[in-house]
Amino acid sequence: MVQEIIFLVEEAQEGGYTARALGHSIFTEGENLDEIRVVVRDAVRCHFEDKDMPRLIRLHIVKDEVIAV
Repeated sequence: MVQEIIFLVEEAQEGGYTARALGHSIFTEGENLDEIRVVVRDAVRCHFEDKDMPRLIRLHIVKDEVIAV
C-alpha cells in the first residue's frame, strides 16, 4: 500500500492549474487551488482500490514569479 502520493501542481498557460502525480499516471486540472484539492482527491479515489488507497496526498505547488530589475 502506498502511504503517500505526491502531486506536482503548476499554473497552466491557459489559466487555472494542472496536477500530475509523481510515479503514477494521474493527471487532472482545476480553475483554482481549492478546486485542485477537490479534483486531486477524486482522481486518487478513482485510481486506487480501497485496499491500496494512499493515506496522504501531498501537493507540491510550483509558482513562477517574474519581477523586473
